[in-house]
Amino acid sequence: MADGLERWANPSSPHAAGRAARAMLEDARARIAGALDWPHALLFTSGASEAVAIASTRAKVDRRIASTVEHDAVLRITDGPRLATDRNGVVAPPVSLAGARTLYAIQSANNETGVLQPLDALAETIRGNGDLLLADCAQSAGKIALPPADFIAVSAHKFGGPPGIGALLVRDLATLAPSGGQEQGYRGGTENLPAVLGMAAAIAERGDWMTDAAALRARLETGIAATGGIVIAADAPRLATIGAYRLPGIAATSQLIRLDMAGIAVSAGSACSSGSLKPSHVLAAMGMDEVAARETIRVSIGRETSAADIDAFLTVYATFRRQAAA
Repeated sequence: MADGLERWANPSSPHAAGRAARAMLEDARARIAGALDWPHALLFTSGASEAVAIASTRAKVDRRIASTVEHDAVLRITDGPRLATDRNGVVAPPVSLAGARTLYAIQSANNETGVLQPLDALAETIRGNGDLLLADCAQSAGKIALPPADFIAVSAHKFGGPPGIGALLVRDLATLAPSGGQEQGYRGGTENLPAVLGMAAAIAERGDWMTDAAALRARLETGIAATGGIVIAADAPRLATIGAYRLPGIAATSQLIRLDMAGIAVSAGSACSSGSLKPSHVLAAMGMDEVAARETIRVSIGRETSAADIDAFLTVYATFRRQAAA
């Protein structure tokens, strides 16, 4: 990123400095696409939310439908009926709507529970019906393989890159209406070269740490269960880096405050809306009542998380039950 800041030129400028910046940008684009094993178009955006917005509003379709457990950024800009889920938050295969090409927005991994959607099977059904699939892979890109979707939203800071940069991966640009400007005419605005270079560096050095994350989450969930906590969607396939946990009788806000005082950062529901007083729409879609939802916290595991961090969390978590008993 420091190198990119030194090369201040606009990558779209025709002069020598601009051409040098363009070469760096395109080299980073190729490295990111290669690391994600994506052989199609990659358009840089300000993050996953903008990537979702571009695909949702400019895909050449008649309808746009999302599941009930999508991120708020997806629900705000999709219309039509919602795809229901089971009690684990897993989406059922959609039924094709005759006479209307549909864009289905379905996440890869839920940002509150970590539940993984069966996108390989869903993509086969959706694309077999002539419809398009938009996969929100903000949580999973760089951690597990990408699904065979038509559009994929990616956020750099979810795999260690800088905030404010992401990408929309597009299988076929002919399915997306252009808007003019940069990024092959599909996104306006000067490209953020320093952030793009940071994104490329992060995806290249992400390493294979998911096995370690799974072991840490197992350690966490064993301790939570021993304290009387409940693992949300415990029987569903889940991304190793995210978990949701309910502690009956203890408000999530109280848990967050105590944990924060101990230097442990977690959230209630989506990290993007954890300051909201509204109960989680994801947990509600899974059939959880408001009382239970307000007793549920979201815990994330990162590359730097250690067994000592998990044990520190569990030490504080155990005090909640003793406090309730007293």
